[in-house]
Amino acid sequence: MVAVWSLLGAGAPQEEQNRPVFGSSVPQEMHVDINFPATVYPRPRAFVVRGVTPLCITIQAMTSRLGRWLRDPVFLLCVAAGLLAFVVQSGELGTADTTHRLQTTHWMWTSEPQVFPQEFSEFGIRGRGGRLYSWYGIGQSLLMLPADVVGTWIAHWKIFSDYGDDPGVRSIVVTYSTNILVNVLTALIALRLLGQLGFSKKEAFAGVLALLFCTTHLHYTQNMMENNYILLLTLVGFSFQYEWLRTGSTRSLVLGSAALGLNLLTRLTTGLDLIACGAFVLFVLWFEQVRRRALWQRLLDYGRVAAPVYAFFALIDRVYQFYRFGSFTNTYVSLAAAAQRQQDPTLPPNYPWTTPFHEGFLGPLFKPEKSIFLFDPLLLLALLMLALLWKRLAPGVRAYALSTLLLLLAYIGFYARYFAWAGDFAWGDRYVSTTVELAALLAVPLLLRLRALVTESEPQGLKFTSSAAANGTPEAMPFPLVPTANVGPSVLAASLPVTKSPVSPAVGKWIWRAGVALVAASLVIQIASLAFWLPLEIYQMETFGHPTFVIALRFKNIAAFALGKMDAWGLNTDAMTWDPWDYVHITTWNFLPFLLKRVGAAPAWVARVAFAVWLAGIAALVGTLAQLRSVVGSETA
Repeated sequence: MVAVWSLLGAGAPQEEQNRPVFGSSVPQEMHVDINFPATVYPRPRAFVVRGVTPLCITIQAMTSRLGRWLRDPVFLLCVAAGLLAFVVQSGELGTADTTHRLQTTHWMWTSEPQVFPQEFSEFGIRGRGGRLYSWYGIGQSLLMLPADVVGTWIAHWKIFSDYGDDPGVRSIVVTYSTNILVNVLTALIALRLLGQLGFSKKEAFAGVLALLFCTTHLHYTQNMMENNYILLLTLVGFSFQYEWLRTGSTRSLVLGSAALGLNLLTRLTTGLDLIACGAFVLFVLWFEQVRRRALWQRLLDYGRVAAPVYAFFALIDRVYQFYRFGSFTNTYVSLAAAAQRQQDPTLPPNYPWTTPFHEGFLGPLFKPEKSIFLFDPLLLLALLMLALLWKRLAPGVRAYALSTLLLLLAYIGFYARYFAWAGDFAWGDRYVSTTVELAALLAVPLLLRLRALVTESEPQGLKFTSSAAANGTPEAMPFPLVPTANVGPSVLAASLPVTKSPVSPAVGKWIWRAGVALVAASLVIQIASLAFWLPLEIYQMETFGHPTFVIALRFKNIAAFALGKMDAWGLNTDAMTWDPWDYVHITTWNFLPFLLKRVGAAPAWVARVAFAVWLAGIAALVGTLAQLRSVVGSETA
């Protein structure tokens, strides 16, 4: 995490920190693509040999191309995101839910069923024709389809004919390829969105690294639930719908709406994300003082494009529901509840909505086993920064913060009465963790901005050059001053207050230290979440009881396992042995080389090679982060 600490370190001059990454978030003709300045490199010289057509020696060209890549911060960020996803994998899908979704993927292109008969007592619903079907949406299954085809093909290679299939070759291919892809795309779209909101290059890159390393996104990069895919699509929705708001590009609105529509295929409750993006657009317009007819016209334009796209994906979901269960109107929750009540008549009529509302609403906030503030401390930092800087935030930043926080409350309220309101077998509250990550994305960029405001003797604010004024492009966001050029309401809907530090330098210093401490704590917690497979503490709580401070128990498990003190410290419980397969997987470090060695299905030399590759990947990740630190630091110096 050397890059994170560097980007949180001594900042560049204020005018450089204020320079937007991708252009302004304000004008109509905003350029939103990643357009960091390119370095000019000399062209390679041609060497002429007598009697031979002149040739251009390609080594220098290749070196020059490699040099450009190694000086491109966006490329380095993608490499870092990919390497991070690579080194944290265990080769397992992480949960039974994802295993069932992968089987649905396999059903799409093979003759295998969605649910095997022997699974029916615990999973599956009888649908049309008496066939067994999975009750999940089809979104993540579609995501895994290409990797499943390739993984199945590789698993049938002769070299794997004697392999014991734990972890399976197919699951290894699916987890590595899919998680790396999702991680890289998430880094790119998060960087794009932060740039659109007006954060400087340093702030934007620090924010993305904090998302990848210091939130529960890291845990779900290893444990392949739907969360990171949902986050990716929601970020795409926010980014491209915001681009439409600034440029009027119908294509952007279609793309953003399509991403949110894909979310509906993954989990129907992501309809809340769809509403949040619409609220985001509304809040931006409202904060920019757009009212009455102009406001209604923009909302109508939005609805004319977005509504048909949403309807298209909703229709796909309903057709899939009808194909399985013969109804366009019901959901899997009602069908699963009916099946469960049939198997267990003692269940109450309102199952699965059996939790008292106050318990399910307050649990994600304060329960030590699931509190979002414990599992994602960056949320606390984001809330603190928003409270301090709210009046100084640009409309886009305020709108994003308000819409994501309202979305968080909506998710907590929706699942509050669900019998497993936190998602049961999960690290933290998996139903709301994605929304927490959305809100926490602002934490580190705002912390850096606050530090810049406190340390600068005079605010640098919004300044317009002649070209910037002509194009409606401010040079500093998200804390603009009143423009020095005479720009009309198309650029700024209303004059904004002069930017001043909200706190004294002494208080700002303590806030900075507290913010850095929260970032450090977040990083340590997320790394600890990778150490063991997530059911470990859940099994232990069968003996220890509730409530249990899960994060403290995880650190105790790490120390005990590293020191060989699991028995001596009373951490090996009977419940851990209930499932022999689970016992093997929760009693080793949750990374592929260790799992291969623990299970013993692969030859010893394969495990040794896996260790070598894993260590090389860690070294490459550290080197990439160091290079990213150097490049971003030099470009903002």
